[in-house]
Amino acid sequence: MRTRLPDGWEPVHDQDPVAPRDAATVALLRDTEAGSETYLLRRQPTMAFAAGMSVFPGGSTQAGDDEPLGWVGPSVDAWAARLRCTPEIARALVVAAVRETFEESGILLAGPDEHTTATELDTDEITQTRLDLDGARRSLADVLGEHGWVLRSDLLGAWAHWITPSFEPRRFDTRFFVAAVPEGQRVGSLPGEADRAAWIAPQAALDSAAGGGVALMPPTVAVCRDLVGLRARDVVRLAHERVIETVEPRLVRGDDGAWYIENTLEDLS
Repeated sequence: MRTRLPDGWEPVHDQDPVAPRDAATVALLRDTEAGSETYLLRRQPTMAFAAGMSVFPGGSTQAGDDEPLGWVGPSVDAWAARLRCTPEIARALVVAAVRETFEESGILLAGPDEHTTATELDTDEITQTRLDLDGARRSLADVLGEHGWVLRSDLLGAWAHWITPSFEPRRFDTRFFVAAVPEGQRVGSLPGEADRAAWIAPQAALDSAAGGGVALMPPTVAVCRDLVGLRARDVVRLAHERVIETVEPRLVRGDDGAWYIENTLEDLS
């Protein structure tokens, strides 16, 4: 499959490939009477990576993601098997997924126990907590411990795995997760990295991108395609049934512009 790059957005990189950083991204879904919607943030035009692109909440793993914290749901070893990585990396990826989602949307996949999730998160205190997390002044373990919360790994589903192409100056080894917004929670204030955010049906996002509206990176396009017609309440269960292939695209230029060709690593072996 190939995806056309937005006009005017063609990466150029003529140095030796850099090592990709582990990262986690979460496609949040909510059900409405008209169907499911996903949450997209538009990155500030001044950002060094993916400036102006609409993306799911996410980011790279951080040092504090390896701190001990309360954990319920599938174990670290189970996640390592699912993500095909070491337990240490799997743990950091799941923690980063929950942390980044909280930082960038205000949705927290954690709560007092394995049956409940946190509520009343739209307070000034929680807003400051999100800012502290975003600024790496606190860790997720610190925040959860302060409130007596545990990370709910059962609320996440592994969905896709993309590695930034080798020609990019900034590369990420990204696991895409899916999650439904917990009952009683709603998105909060925008993070500093975004200048706009909206709930949008996956097909509407694809149509907008095709018509020159929102700008979507190829992995976002691929995940939105997958999510069309799915219900939020079913998405984590469906994630367990997926076979995840690692995709590392390559760039192809033609008379009709620049395109990403989506190759799996198996294709290139």
